[in-house]
Amino acid sequence: MVKTVEIKLNTKGDGDIIDITSSAQDAVKKSGITSGTVTAFVSGSTAGITTLEYEPGLRKDLPQLLEKLIPSKAVYHHDETWHDGNGFSHLRSAIIGTDLTVPFVDGELLLGQWQQIVFCEFDNRPRARKVVFQIVGE
Repeated sequence: MVKTVEIKLNTKGDGDIIDITSSAQDAVKKSGITSGTVTAFVSGSTAGITTLEYEPGLRKDLPQLLEKLIPSKAVYHHDETWHDGNGFSHLRSAIIGTDLTVPFVDGELLLGQWQQIVFCEFDNRPRARKVVFQIVGE
């Protein structure tokens, strides 16, 4: 059995990290599927989904790390082509990924105690986003 649930998010732009764990858990509960997997997917090439302990320090550390690895002020061929200044956003999305799959049993996500599912905005402006949860199981 497969069920699909969508949520909408409004972001503040680059560096915005949003905890979507409760949305994933709600989608699983509402699906009626008791055991299986839930995949969280963001449609877009300048955002990502991963796990992180959703606490203030790490919500600062992740953007700082990504700035060191993929600087926002560097010159990117994408920007030369499109002149939108968000080449770094596409690369950050490619590194983090746009989806995450989490198993669940008895309707409960099998996340660690300090592990949350987070949406990461990498684009250089606020965005309206859609996250799709696809629940598969029995």
